[in-house]
Amino acid sequence: MHETADKIPLCKGAISRRCFLQTAGMGAAVLALPGASSTAATTSSQTEELATVLDLSQCIGCAACVEACREVNAHKYPEPKKPFPAMFPERVKVEDWSDRRFTDNRLTPYNWLYIQTVSGEYQGKPFELHIPRRCLHCQNPPCANLCPWGSALRQSNGIVRINEDICLGGGKCRDVCPWHIPQRQTGVGLYLKLMPRFAGNGVMYKCDRCYDLLAQGGLPACIEVCPMQIQSIGPRSEMLAKAHALAEDMNGFVYGEQENGGTNTFYVSPVPFDLLDQAAEKGPGRPHLAPVQDSMAKAGNLTWAVFAAPLAGIAAGLLTGARALSREDNADE
Repeated sequence: MHETADKIPLCKGAISRRCFLQTAGMGAAVLALPGASSTAATTSSQTEELATVLDLSQCIGCAACVEACREVNAHKYPEPKKPFPAMFPERVKVEDWSDRRFTDNRLTPYNWLYIQTVSGEYQGKPFELHIPRRCLHCQNPPCANLCPWGSALRQSNGIVRINEDICLGGGKCRDVCPWHIPQRQTGVGLYLKLMPRFAGNGVMYKCDRCYDLLAQGGLPACIEVCPMQIQSIGPRSEMLAKAHALAEDMNGFVYGEQENGGTNTFYVSPVPFDLLDQAAEKGPGRPHLAPVQDSMAKAGNLTWAVFAAPLAGIAAGLLTGARALSREDNADE
């Protein structure tokens, strides 16, 4: 089995410039191995991806999951430095949510989960459904495959997350995401140390499925606190079987199995998703529910991924070293 990018040994304690160069060089060497990837951790081919099932017929819209997500992940939220550097070119927009961090009716850098309430009529009867919206954790995520800096990654357990330590906030992940999930906060992150006027514009944020809690044997906060237990998490094959069983019981529909080539989030609804999409409020930070083709099957994206993966891996190694040096310099001040 090849050692993969997520197993590159990092320097302990204070990090010297020599260690930075060793780390960067090791990242490039690992990416040269057959089968290695900057976007997917393959620590064990025997490990099945984790997936979640959400039974929308049971969600009461209480938003306990939203509050739990905020509480558990508060230490990961950005604390921007102001005033923000003037960006070049000037068309690069500042995105500042620091004074609106309690906004909870859309996705923001401080709100990785929100409840999308949709109402309408189906088969002559009124309906109202509450849909917890967050990252779907795609099986072949364009955000990770196409990030030019290697800061978006997909773990072997199916979690897709952004490494905020090396993200430059360029927004490629949001552009290529079919649902435009990641959200940017200006004035935070490594770009301030590297090229504050030219490199990116902050850091991108999204649901990381409480990967740190899962690593300790816990559950994602949103699942832990749900009073109706509408969510389940487990091996993808089991969750997919459960989603289909729920759909059969309610004569319902599944979203997320085929979308974008397959995700690790399965919504089960008694109302067709095309009808929900028509009735849902959509816009920035408010994703749609329309069918999505596999974006990585597009020739342009596939070509970019093939050629960019080695460069992204090298960039990730260099940025990791730069981040370490930045912390060392801050400690010496």
